[in-house]
Amino acid sequence: MSDESPRDLCERTFEFAKAVRQFVRNLPRTISNIEDVKQLVRSSGSVGANYIEAQEALSRKDFKYRVCVARKEARESVYWLRLLNTGTKPELEAQRQDLLTECGELVRILSAIINRTD
Repeated sequence: MSDESPRDLCERTFEFAKAVRQFVRNLPRTISNIEDVKQLVRSSGSVGANYIEAQEALSRKDFKYRVCVARKEARESVYWLRLLNTGTKPELEAQRQDLLTECGELVRILSAIINRTD
């Protein structure tokens, strides 16, 4: 992840999903990591996909629902990130912490959008 996150939320969620994919390439290949990585890849991509769907919402209610789903997927990504085994590589642990920070920020941004939508 770069020091400056993109301001456009569609782009920012895309960059998050890309960073997750880059991160998981270097993880130890254990049975649990293989299964957890599948879940993480799905949820991290769903954050942006659902936010993009929200941009095409048919109503305010639909918009709010799609943003809620995006937030749910971001929270799920936090869960899977926490479960992954990074082995003995400190650089992987640092990457995980960066991803957790970014994901936490996405959750807060999406929550603020939800709170402002009536």
